[in-house]
Amino acid sequence: LIAGSAELARNLSDAGLIDRYHLLVFPVVLGAGKRMWSETDKDKQMLKLLDSETYANGITKLVYDVVR
Repeated sequence: LIAGSAELARNLSDAGLIDRYHLLVFPVVLGAGKRMWSETDKDKQMLKLLDSETYANGITKLVYDVVR
């Protein structure tokens, strides 16, 4: 579990060390912010949706496995 360290998450993703993503999508568009994934030139990473749920407040939970 990584909470609050976007840089650590990007570095682990670049190294291929993340097996599953649990994402919360908030219904808000921001004009700027930190990127979730780095801009390094790498192959496309496929994800498999395992679970999803939308809550009454509009937040959507998505759980993806990384396909290797």
